[in-house]
Amino acid sequence: MVMIRGVDLVHDLSGDGPDLVWGHGLTRSMATEDALSMLDWAAIRESNRVLRYDARGHGDSGSTPDPTDYSWRSLAEDQLALADHLGIGSYVAGGASMGCATALHAAVLAPERIRGLVLVIPPTAWHTRAAQVDAYAAMADLVAAGDHATLLAGAAARPVPDPFADDPRWQQRFPELLQNTDPERLARIFRGAGTADLPPPDEIATIEVPTMILAWTGDPGHPVTTAARLQELIGGSELTVATTADGFASWTGRVQRFLSRF
Repeated sequence: MVMIRGVDLVHDLSGDGPDLVWGHGLTRSMATEDALSMLDWAAIRESNRVLRYDARGHGDSGSTPDPTDYSWRSLAEDQLALADHLGIGSYVAGGASMGCATALHAAVLAPERIRGLVLVIPPTAWHTRAAQVDAYAAMADLVAAGDHATLLAGAAARPVPDPFADDPRWQQRFPELLQNTDPERLARIFRGAGTADLPPPDEIATIEVPTMILAWTGDPGHPVTTAARLQELIGGSELTVATTADGFASWTGRVQRFLSRF
């Protein structure tokens, strides 16, 4: 654990090879991500040094009260400062959902530092963001009020991404989150998510590094439309969309091949 920009961040740096810095999604952590992992980290560490960490307010890292601390731009500043602290100069930035957004902001903030991007399940952005912001505000209020019944009913009603349609672990995630997370911390990160958005399209269009985009279908919180727009904006970027469990299972191999360029 190290102090970065006023908060203690828990991290893991392991493996050998070019550096990949990875950010997890909203309400996730290294531990919960391992339970339902986007990628096979053991395989990736065979040819890359990987920095993973619990973002501010998540997992075992510290929490701060200001909602703007959790904007995706602020989380990118955390990531860049953590990389500085660990002596990582340039790196491939990657992440899922909130981590994807963090990587994009890092690429805009410090283009000289980012060698490539692995953007996994890009979240709602720009004109599609308003409804998601309203949902996060409502969730924060319910968490603060201790109304777990309404939260669980809402979670059960949300669509399951197509690759996880037959995987019961997906629906288990939110009840476990409520059971294992301090309500004050959880409400903070939901309110913080309401301050967040991707960089403006004109800023994203300035990104000129190799970029892989991985999306899935059936998830309105991570619509394929965001991924497709990113592909349009980032010249030469590659987009792969998973519609089945087998398609999702191919992601580790795809990421390994992409990282072999570096």
